[in-house]
Amino acid sequence: MADKREIERKFEFPASHGAPPQLPDLTAVPGVAAVTDGAVTELDAVYYDTHDLRLDADSVTLRRRTGGADAGWHLKLLVSAGVRDEIRAPLSDDVPPELAALVRSRVREGTLVPVVRLRSSRAVRHLLAEDGAQLVEISVDTVRAEGLRPGCSATSWTEIEAELADGVQDDTHLDHIGALLAESGIKPATSPSKVARALRETAPARADADADAHAGRTEDVPSEAAEPAEGTAGARVLAHLRAQRDDLVALDPAVRRELPDAVHRMRVTTRRLRSAFTSYAKVLDRTVTDPLGDELKWLARELGAVRDGDVLAQRLDAHIRALPTTLVLGPVTARLRVHRVAQHAEARRTTLAALDSPRQLALLGALDRLLADPPLLPGAHRPAARVLRQAVRKDHRRLARRLDTALALAPGPERDRALHAARKAAKRARYSAQAATPVLGKPAKKLAKRLKAVQNTLGDHQDSVVARAALRTLAARAHAAGETAFTWGLLYGREEARAAARERELPQVWARARRARLHGG
Repeated sequence: MADKREIERKFEFPASHGAPPQLPDLTAVPGVAAVTDGAVTELDAVYYDTHDLRLDADSVTLRRRTGGADAGWHLKLLVSAGVRDEIRAPLSDDVPPELAALVRSRVREGTLVPVVRLRSSRAVRHLLAEDGAQLVEISVDTVRAEGLRPGCSATSWTEIEAELADGVQDDTHLDHIGALLAESGIKPATSPSKVARALRETAPARADADADAHAGRTEDVPSEAAEPAEGTAGARVLAHLRAQRDDLVALDPAVRRELPDAVHRMRVTTRRLRSAFTSYAKVLDRTVTDPLGDELKWLARELGAVRDGDVLAQRLDAHIRALPTTLVLGPVTARLRVHRVAQHAEARRTTLAALDSPRQLALLGALDRLLADPPLLPGAHRPAARVLRQAVRKDHRRLARRLDTALALAPGPERDRALHAARKAAKRARYSAQAATPVLGKPAKKLAKRLKAVQNTLGDHQDSVVARAALRTLAARAHAAGETAFTWGLLYGREEARAAARERELPQVWARARRARLHGG
């Protein structure tokens, strides 16, 4: 597979009344010294989606295209407005498995089928800087769209795409182009993509579309239940849960692509969902949410193998690089690298197996059903501020009890376990405060910030506990291989000192978080 980031804007010609659409003089764009014309290319693309258009609902496009220099399969994932990642695969008859995997969290048990065909005549212009470097590619596409679902029609239009050249990051070029086009009456496109416009304009009659969509479903999801009234705890909690569910779905392809921090973000999302189920037990029935929480815990554990191993390896690598060379005895760096590669490969297999498992699909389906028909309790219909404030305070008190217990213990394994339990409570209290911030405002935001400091202190302590266990293993392997274990022992001692320092800092960090209180009843 090949990845490419697209940064582009789309524009539409006004109604021409029979006159051919014309572009203005593009050399008027600031920074553009010349414009070159390319040949007209004929493109033929068939777009794939589920019967009920789940990819389109998330602004994801999957197509098989012939013609042009990049014929093949293209999957486009939205990054932000006007920015998409395009993942390419060679031309084949069927959807490539590697691309099918990247849309699995959205497609699930559904089937990918052709939904629309676009045939385009593309005239290309390249906007060049003074030194001849390409800045922007302008494409004028005359599009003929044919809906491929039962009852669909055909349509046509002409549009403009302005895309930054590879390696160009300054999107002010696109701003200037948009301003110049606007002077000629050419406005930004109303659809985010060609396929989105084609699906809308070729769609069958509503009754036929509903029947077709239902025929493509592999399981029935309840329709949205009556929403709790605006301003209630239920409305706020459900909005928070929907955002986390959407993140969980969107992060699946990012984890598969090994994008930076993707595993960590997905793991945090599972924790935010579990935290909300527990913290807001007066809003949602825990007899329904607890089984989901167990499944989210399973997913977090499967994701943790990659994340924890990478964090540990980076930590130890940084410690080794910080040592004077005279204290690095034996093949320390090489042994750590071998340990990291072996651990990462196995953890990666574990993570992908979890994402590809029926259990994961069942979890996503259960979240959808919960949000479509939430098990609301009486607290869901009470004012959000009161219910959320009470939940945050309860989590804060829970953290206080765990910290008091941990700090009363003597240093050692029992205290380490108690501090780890307090770390989990700190995460839950922080997530609870963050979920409440849109309602409770600055006090909740301040509390969440203070709780993050507690979480970080406890996290560094726990990372030291884990690092020392790994250092013992590495030292034993070095010794068994006839190598000196001196450096591993030195790092173990430094980790002990670091953990002791975090334990000394903790009371002061916690005191600041304890003083951050939420006002009101």
